[in-house]
Amino acid sequence: MGCCSSKAADTKATRMARWRSTGIVALRDSKLKSFPDEVISLEKSVRTLDLTHNKLVQIPMEINKLINLQRLILADNLIDNLPVNLGLLKSLKVATLDGNRIRALPDELGQLVKLERLSVSGNLLMSLPETIGSLQNLVLLDISNNKLKFFPESIGSCFSLEELQANDNSIEELPVSVCNLVQLKSLCLNNNNLNQMPLNLLRECKSLQTVSLHGNPISMDQFQQMDGFKDFEIRRKQKFDKQINSNVIISSKGLDEGVDL
Repeated sequence: MGCCSSKAADTKATRMARWRSTGIVALRDSKLKSFPDEVISLEKSVRTLDLTHNKLVQIPMEINKLINLQRLILADNLIDNLPVNLGLLKSLKVATLDGNRIRALPDELGQLVKLERLSVSGNLLMSLPETIGSLQNLVLLDISNNKLKFFPESIGSCFSLEELQANDNSIEELPVSVCNLVQLKSLCLNNNNLNQMPLNLLRECKSLQTVSLHGNPISMDQFQQMDGFKDFEIRRKQKFDKQINSNVIISSKGLDEGVDL
């Protein structure tokens, strides 16, 4: 018994030493039901935390002790809410929370000013906080497969946003402020309730190459009549030609040419 206890202690000590030296804590598929206390005890050492595919229900308030955390990956758990202390993770660049039971994002999310990628697909979100507009370094936002009906007007302040994935929601309209997203390259809104788009979207979003609107009431004729469609079509075709010239592998669904209505 003493020998076994010693080996277990050695294993834990070795694991802790590895986490401390690499800054990477990876506990995927570990059948965890609670957040491991030893991770919190590492404090400044942790830069990447991956707890994907466990049975976690809560994130402890003490997570703010991981002040150097850059990547937080908590996909496929049972998390239903996020602590306000999450906003104190000032170094966070990537937050992956797909496949949980999250009903709301805290207003403190807007404090994560270094955040570049936020993915919360497959949750129960009914709205986004107005503070999301403070995420001016955000490049990717994936909010697909939730229960959203609208975007906050502040989404137009996410000036670095290049990819917006919002498939499989109940979104009825886009705010005019979306036209401020001049870096936006890909806008995917499949399976929503959109019957029109902001009139100046294609004219103002001069980087836009892909718009996917399959499963919405809007018609192709409406889209083609939007101001700026011709320039958008040129960008779309240039992207398509570049994909072919680069020998992009075509999936069973075919190559995405950029417009899907």
